Amino acid sequence: MLREIVIDPVTRIEGHSKITIQLDEQGEVQDAKFHVTQFRGFEKFCEGRPFTEMPSLTARTCGICPVSHLMASAQACDALLAVEIPPAAVKLRRIMNLAQLVQSHALSFFYLSSPDLLLGMDANPAKRNILGVNEAHPTLARDGIALRKFGQEVIALLGGKRIHPAWVVPGGVSEPLSGDKRERILAMIPNATALIERTLCWYKNVLEQFRDEIQAFGHFPSMFMALVTPTEAGHRPVQLEHYNGVLRFIGASGNIVADQIDPTLYQVYIAESVEPFSYLKSPYFKPNGYPGGIYRVGPLARLNVVDSCGTSKADRELTEFRSLVPGVILGSFHQHYARLIEILYGIERIEEILDEPDILDRHVRALAQPNRLEGIGVAEAPRGTLIHHYKIDEDGLIKWVNLIIATGHNSLAMNLSVRQVAQHYVKASRLEEGMLNRVEAVIRCYDPCLSCSTHALGRMPLHIQLLGHDGSVLDAVTRKQ
Repeated sequence: MLREIVIDPVTRIEGHSKITIQLDEQGEVQDAKFHVTQFRGFEKFCEGRPFTEMPSLTARTCGICPVSHLMASAQACDALLAVEIPPAAVKLRRIMNLAQLVQSHALSFFYLSSPDLLLGMDANPAKRNILGVNEAHPTLARDGIALRKFGQEVIALLGGKRIHPAWVVPGGVSEPLSGDKRERILAMIPNATALIERTLCWYKNVLEQFRDEIQAFGHFPSMFMALVTPTEAGHRPVQLEHYNGVLRFIGASGNIVADQIDPTLYQVYIAESVEPFSYLKSPYFKPNGYPGGIYRVGPLARLNVVDSCGTSKADRELTEFRSLVPGVILGSFHQHYARLIEILYGIERIEEILDEPDILDRHVRALAQPNRLEGIGVAEAPRGTLIHHYKIDEDGLIKWVNLIIATGHNSLAMNLSVRQVAQHYVKASRLEEGMLNRVEAVIRCYDPCLSCSTHALGRMPLHIQLLGHDGSVLDAVTRKQ
């Protein structure tokens, strides 16, 4: 008879989920699953809306990474318009997307994961949080707040506000960059660079303390996928590309499985499955079938699939990062390290783009009516590759939407990871809180954004209660799986 351990909710992540661990009669872990328990049907209630609303509407999927949805959605709408986006608008979109990357990575590393890294996986859970970090390591806590503020300030300067800016629109952006705002962003870059370099130095010095977790946290062979720079555009070596590139899949040994894929052909390579225990869809590499087509996305995947980052400081860090192990870095614990390198890259790249001569150009939007009935947009969100696919009618109203969210790509990997960590650490005969925290911590490595990604069709068990003002149950509806 199996016994079960339930971790509900999983803490220090965005969204609602739980983990169930099944034990055999000897108390050994037989299986573990990551359940996404919330459901948000953006793909359905977007239907019937004018396509021009889609960037702002889909950005409301999440308050943490709305800019990522703005980027992918705007690209899909650009495709519906079939226009050429003004070069200055493309550059401004890139800056905002990189600012989103910086602030989101800072949130993940400093606010959600640093309590484990600074205070220890076995620390008192009452202290193992951002307030405990601030008490024990105030300098690092302040650095994290300042780095996140940098990203948010750039977003606000460009788009008018930090969360859900409506500045990215079909055809470009709604307002050009002023010289004053450009100078204000540039003035913040030296301090932001110093902060992330200090954090990287600290992290590399403590990495050895987590040797066991590095080997147990999602350390398994899989494919990796990300956008990269297109080689036909003269980019050699292949570099990081977060806004608009081509897809690359590599294998666990570093072999290229598929390369230079036009993102509009994603359905040739990516299919989606639905598991009965979760509202999170499970994409897979179509040629390898399900579940053999497991792949990972996100900061670790991006650093694994490229030849270089493309900026000097980030490339030096990438060289050091790759010296950890020969070949592809498989351990998901190293997502943390990869995030820090991407923060540095993002800051460097923002400065480079701001120094380009046409960045203040006033022409930042192409206006048109719909010229196509189908459009696809693909961008790299902080958590990985984000796909928006729309179909419209002749009046420009949305008929059909498919969203493949970055977190969803990692669904199979997260489930494999929680089983691996549970089997390595959880001992029913002497169950300790730190064991279960490690099972949660491996999920935090992936930094899942569950509000974004819960779009699966299926029939999970459902129990709804209508409560009175005094908490009494007035009515209840139950649906079995």
